[in-house]
Amino acid sequence: MAALTSSVLESAPLLQHAAAGDHAEFTALVERSSNFAFRVANAVLHSREDAEDAVQETFFKLYRTGAWKRMEDEKAFLARSVWREAVDRLPKRKEESLAREHEDLASGAASPEFSALQSSDRAFLRGLIDTLHEDLRQPLVLSALRELNSRQIGLVMGIPEGTVRTRLQRARTELKQKFELLKGNSR
Repeated sequence: MAALTSSVLESAPLLQHAAAGDHAEFTALVERSSNFAFRVANAVLHSREDAEDAVQETFFKLYRTGAWKRMEDEKAFLARSVWREAVDRLPKRKEESLAREHEDLASGAASPEFSALQSSDRAFLRGLIDTLHEDLRQPLVLSALRELNSRQIGLVMGIPEGTVRTRLQRARTELKQKFELLKGNSR
């Protein structure tokens, strides 16, 4: 993540013209928050390169607008900003992913479901999580980072805290059912 942090700081021409105090404060924000921001973006995009781009663009926007100076709850504000940037990139990525999946199936390559079943337990679980509806998957992923509580997830997603808890419970229930179904079919 040091590379991401230095990438953001080195490629921001606006920083060169900033007051020394602003530059130091913004640099500290990027250094302490880039790993967290990356995890949020990567949870949405599932691509290291796309997540890094989303984080970089988020920090640029925060700096250009000065919004980083007005953050009350830094973690929640940053998570929401990165999450929105990542979600904005999803439609394009989904189209590209569908095209690749179609090419893989036409070429006789293994399906995504087959690949997930043959990979490690972690990849298998990731595959199950990916099958959840977006409304359930997003709060679960943000919660699994163990850095955001229900209130913060609600702020990030723009939904009430009670809705977050309900969606988390529904997501866990669906995952359990899917796992038990797959476990029962493998016997």
